[in-house]
Amino acid sequence: MGDCIAREYRSNQRIRATTVRVIDEDDAQLGIMSRDDALQLAQQKELDLVEVAPAADPPVCRILDYGRFRYVQSKKESEAKKAQKSVALREVRLRPGIGAHDQEAKLKKVHKLLDTGAKVKMSVVFRGRSITHPEIGVSLLKKMAESLQNEAKLEKAPTMEGRSLSIVLMPTGKRDGPELDAELSTTDINQHNGNIESTGESVSKESQHAKT
Repeated sequence: MGDCIAREYRSNQRIRATTVRVIDEDDAQLGIMSRDDALQLAQQKELDLVEVAPAADPPVCRILDYGRFRYVQSKKESEAKKAQKSVALREVRLRPGIGAHDQEAKLKKVHKLLDTGAKVKMSVVFRGRSITHPEIGVSLLKKMAESLQNEAKLEKAPTMEGRSLSIVLMPTGKRDGPELDAELSTTDINQHNGNIESTGESVSKESQHAKT
């Protein structure tokens, strides 16, 4: 359970309400009764009376084993905390003119990162006049993503960030090729907002006015 501690609930004599709605250990609704009657009932069963919904009118109490209840709650909170941990984002950079051998090396690196559960940002970095041909970057990212379609899905569509064109992939189960292909094959770069928009095969000529 680590350092995760279950929240405290009012129980038994610590319950302040004089009237409560009671649910027993088998989830049976016992109705509304005085706190003292509910406490007596819990004691007869050698269990505790625990206030689980103090904001209700009247407050809801359960008859249960408070020690076990706190253990279960602590375990649930610990698991929820683990699930909320941020997933690492790693970046793999490519050049527009990258060769086949280097592509394979980059793919192997992405494979390893995805296997660790990390998200991967794949970026095509443009230098000089290569920025005037962003469609080359789109084509390269599409090819790389297609090679990973059985183990990753597209979390973030192609986006221009300065002189880089990037996508973000996240690890997942098997994904149909046509679905991923459709997200990357019809693209148009909008230089004003930096996004790749699904507006057709053509690449906006606005990006060609970027400074070299």
